[in-house]
Amino acid sequence: MAKTYFNREDHDKIPELMHRNYRNDDFWKIIPAWAAVTRGEFSSHLWQMKHSIRKVEQVKKALGARLSEEIYNDILAGQKITPMNIRITPYIFALIDWENPKDDPLRKQFLPLGSQFLEDHPYKMEDSLSEDVDSPVPMLTHRYPDKVLFLPTTLCPVYCSYCTRSRIIGGSTETMEKETYGANQKKWDDVFAYLMKSPLVEDVVVSGGDAMMLTGKQIRYIGENLLKIPHIRRIRLATKGIAIFPQKVLTDDDWFGAVKEIHKLGQAFGKQVVIHTHFSSPREITKWSQMAMDRIFNAGIIVRNQAVLQAGVNDKVDTMVLMTRQLGHMNIQPYYVYMHDMVQGCEHFRTTLREGVEIEKAVRGTTAGFNTPTFVCDLPGGGGKRHVASYEYYDEENGISVWSAPYVKPGQHFTYFDPIHKLSEAAQKRWYNEGDRKKMIDEALGKV
Repeated sequence: MAKTYFNREDHDKIPELMHRNYRNDDFWKIIPAWAAVTRGEFSSHLWQMKHSIRKVEQVKKALGARLSEEIYNDILAGQKITPMNIRITPYIFALIDWENPKDDPLRKQFLPLGSQFLEDHPYKMEDSLSEDVDSPVPMLTHRYPDKVLFLPTTLCPVYCSYCTRSRIIGGSTETMEKETYGANQKKWDDVFAYLMKSPLVEDVVVSGGDAMMLTGKQIRYIGENLLKIPHIRRIRLATKGIAIFPQKVLTDDDWFGAVKEIHKLGQAFGKQVVIHTHFSSPREITKWSQMAMDRIFNAGIIVRNQAVLQAGVNDKVDTMVLMTRQLGHMNIQPYYVYMHDMVQGCEHFRTTLREGVEIEKAVRGTTAGFNTPTFVCDLPGGGGKRHVASYEYYDEENGISVWSAPYVKPGQHFTYFDPIHKLSEAAQKRWYNEGDRKKMIDEALGKV
């Protein structure tokens, strides 16, 4: 007679059910410096912030003999190249596999090694998405007629090595001078004044930086001012915090209370206030993630996820399927997976457009359609987000795709380029010859 139930032992052996299991051990105790830290201490958002890793020397101090001299020197070398400074919560730092840090997807995202970097693409851009070009007032990008991007701060609880806004996030480094900023109410008021005079705008993304670095008082101020603008219908609070700093949701009652208040106020006005978060790897997901999401879900707040497709992090079908199912199981709607932007210091993360198309093709059908992410390319030059298969022309041999954005930038064409190191040897040679390079791009543009 066939079984009609699974016991726990069976449950753990079935690959299709792996997404229901959450790591819940005292994993941080493998870090020598935190071996005596209690679960109660580790649960505190204040403890997490106080003990965040911000310097290479702190990496060595925390790990002691567990950190090899080779990896330590490689991290030092990485800091001379990367456009991003180090900032890692203990939660994420302890989840890194320190037996094999070189291949670990979390280490790759937050703690770059000098040996991993590749030469930047000839067409890399500091502001790949032209956010500054489409900025009518400081801290605001207005590209789509009915949607704006509001950047009230450049501070984050972690600094991601693959950040699309590395030109302003994370403080100056040896390779990049930046003009970072914190909260500035006067400039926020200028944003609100602009929006009052922009009746087409219905949707505001509050990002940065990270909305989790705003105080409860600041969340209330921003939320109330936006909701009072009659034509604003939707607010999205963007934070990676649920993925890398779930303790904030669980123990900072002032911050979470402010988010709940703004959500409730939005409902009273018949408007949406939701959270957009940013899981990029199943390795980021633990029991802490589930508990944070339980608190958010019980408050009635919708959460959607936006990931970035990254080589060595989530570019395998099984990895993306697992993460997609995990997110759905935690009541997070997988929303977007982005092709990596063409920004400085990130060539080793980038995949080809074909890889993005094929991974989405494989993921689609593994779970419900509304819980399946759309894979998009956010076009260099400000064309906006386009489905990965909606290009006008794709020269796979030379890694050149041509796109249009009829409603966003009518009459214009945009180009996105595959990483050169993934092309054939002949194509690589053409790319490193300036004349051949221009000819290839002109030929591709001539096809549309």
